[in-house]
Amino acid sequence: MEQQHDFSEVLEVASIAGHILLENGAEISRVEDIMARISSYYGVDKGNFFVLSNGIFTTGSNGGKVEKAGGQASTYANVEFIPIRPIQLQKVVEVNQLSYDISAGKCTLQEARTRLEKIRNTPSKPLWEQVLGSAFGAAGFCAVFGGGWLDCGAAFVVGCLLYLFILLVSGRYMSRIVGGICNALVATLLCVGCYRLGFGNSLSNIIIGAIMPLIPGVPFVNGVRDLANADYLAGLTRLTDALLGFFCIAIGVSVGFIVDGALFHGLIELYGVRVNPETASLIVQTLAAFVGTTAFAVLFGVPRKQYIAAGIVGALGWLLYLILFRNAGMSAAIATLISTVFIGILSRIFAVVEKCPAAVFLLCGIFPLVPGAGVFWSTYYLISNQFDLSSTAGFTAGKIAIAIVLGIILAMELPQRFFSGHRRLSH
Repeated sequence: MEQQHDFSEVLEVASIAGHILLENGAEISRVEDIMARISSYYGVDKGNFFVLSNGIFTTGSNGGKVEKAGGQASTYANVEFIPIRPIQLQKVVEVNQLSYDISAGKCTLQEARTRLEKIRNTPSKPLWEQVLGSAFGAAGFCAVFGGGWLDCGAAFVVGCLLYLFILLVSGRYMSRIVGGICNALVATLLCVGCYRLGFGNSLSNIIIGAIMPLIPGVPFVNGVRDLANADYLAGLTRLTDALLGFFCIAIGVSVGFIVDGALFHGLIELYGVRVNPETASLIVQTLAAFVGTTAFAVLFGVPRKQYIAAGIVGALGWLLYLILFRNAGMSAAIATLISTVFIGILSRIFAVVEKCPAAVFLLCGIFPLVPGAGVFWSTYYLISNQFDLSSTAGFTAGKIAIAIVLGIILAMELPQRFFSGHRRLSH
């Protein structure tokens, strides 16, 4: 560019973009790439960005292409702490698009700053939309994991009440760990209450559907992607965060059963996985996965025009899993691995078609494969002193989680070269 820009202001704008991306669910490599793209276009070629899961270190030196701030500064350094908060993938999409507009020369530095501030101040989805997203997500995944229509109705009600509790109580007044435990506890007690009132036939499927909005799928998927990109520190941090989320769910579910057992003088007896024939067909399962995945797109703040595409990715991935598991006789782990790779490739395809990051579709589409049922059964068997069954369920859930990890790595690595000729950063 012929126009010169203030050296520190360029890096400040790049830091703002990185901050918005990181706190709203972008992977580390995307944050670094977009920050470098912005600073390089405006003439700062000697900027360095060190991005962690909850912090950004920005340093740079004036290479002579831009003005020195105040006529004196020749170096720049900035450290930002990025708090963990609910993600809004719409902001990731908008910053990603802004980076392309900048590269195409459509945006001055001041216009870029203005747009970033507007993106940063974009409000979350309306409360009613988030509550309905949780309700339909709980009902959809209740059907996915074997619940009947009455069970789905109970999960819908619990999902609605649970998210009201999250938005109005735990999200505002509780720490993350205490809030995570209380969310799972409230979900379990509501499900048990519905079951004891005769609203629902399979308590296990109602609970599994209800706790799905609590599953920490975003830190899990992003942690795997960061590890695949050799960002080991950030990847391990995010995976640890995901494990902590699963642990909080397990504690909350356990306390819920214990409280109910104390009130009614005995733990409710459950007898393993039950699949209701009402929702067992491939057509119903595919539709249920579509509804559940679309609902999670709402909860993750995906742009509305991408809702349908996200739902299609999740539905097709789950359909492939069922075909491989039911008809091809594959184990759950192998079927999960293949389906995860398929979801990853579909996410890449839709990223090009929709011109937005693949994470928008991957983070939502992977949820039907997440072993939420394994977490529940491992927890239930543990508190009911069925230790052999608990270890078996936990081991199975672990194998499925590993299969998802390997599938994401393969899907994100192998298609990279194929899509490199298109919008590289959209992946």
